[in-house]
Amino acid sequence: MITFKDVQIHFGDFHAIKNLNLNIREGEFFTFLGPSGCGKTTILRSLVGFINPASGQILLNDRDITQVPIEKREISMVFQSYALFPTLNVYENIAFGMRVKKFSKAEVDAQVKEIARKVDLSEEQLVKKVSELSGGQQQRVAIARALVLKPSILALDEPLSNLDAKLRVQLRNELKDLQKKFGITTVYVTHDQEEALTLSDRIAVFNKGIVEQVGTPREIYNESKTEFVCNFIGDINLIQPAIIQNSPLKDFIDPAKKSYIRNEKISLTPIVQGKNAVQLKGEIVDQEFYGIYTKYSVEIAGGGILKTVETEKGHDQYQTGDEIDIYMHAGDILQY
Repeated sequence: MITFKDVQIHFGDFHAIKNLNLNIREGEFFTFLGPSGCGKTTILRSLVGFINPASGQILLNDRDITQVPIEKREISMVFQSYALFPTLNVYENIAFGMRVKKFSKAEVDAQVKEIARKVDLSEEQLVKKVSELSGGQQQRVAIARALVLKPSILALDEPLSNLDAKLRVQLRNELKDLQKKFGITTVYVTHDQEEALTLSDRIAVFNKGIVEQVGTPREIYNESKTEFVCNFIGDINLIQPAIIQNSPLKDFIDPAKKSYIRNEKISLTPIVQGKNAVQLKGEIVDQEFYGIYTKYSVEIAGGGILKTVETEKGHDQYQTGDEIDIYMHAGDILQY
């Protein structure tokens, strides 16, 4: 549905987007993920029409919209700050775009009330100033204002970043439910890996103006194609050369390459044995308690430290100083 074809974006001598080729499917929740300054917001703004590419094309259903004015693209955007009008009440904020487009008063009233119901805004809230609402309610107003125009695409630029951690989790669940309810193609920008993994159908990982990998959350996490993606997504161990040289790992992997394994792929309890199962001896040298799980740092006999995550089972299983065995499958190791 959305195609970026050889898109380049420059700001003077700075090449923000170097050569983007990307397809986003209709009805998909697609996320641009990456650190600050990687180009993800820049490409979102070019899709909406705020930025013109230096070269290349942006296609919507095979129609070139690269030079089409913002108001004719049928794309609505929710900004990081929500960009609501503080002097207007909720109803007036949602109705603003329809009034600009000269919809009749009856159409405005019917559509505003319908979309408010769909995003769980009550009639009492419609007459309140947006400053009287919670952060979560303000987000729903911003989404309602975007959806009331019935766009073909919804673009969201880090809409949860200004909220506290608990509310972010609650609202990302609501956001995904709303996207499913409306079935609208959604393009989402975030630097938060957990948000991207939980919300997305597919993810594009950006780094310094290029896309390092496109895939489903599981593909991005378990089959990271580049060392950058491997390190950016989730917690991961760099397996130090000393560990490889002094263990059975040297029989399974290329010691000349950098080797990584995700923390949860290492277990303190025996795993199902197989041809690539590896057992190593070590000592717990540190632990971090997170409530539902504990992260252990294990110094491996022969040198090197690996971290593992163990779900809490209601009692202390291991203590700092315990000598233990750890287990892994060599097939879970990523090499670059």
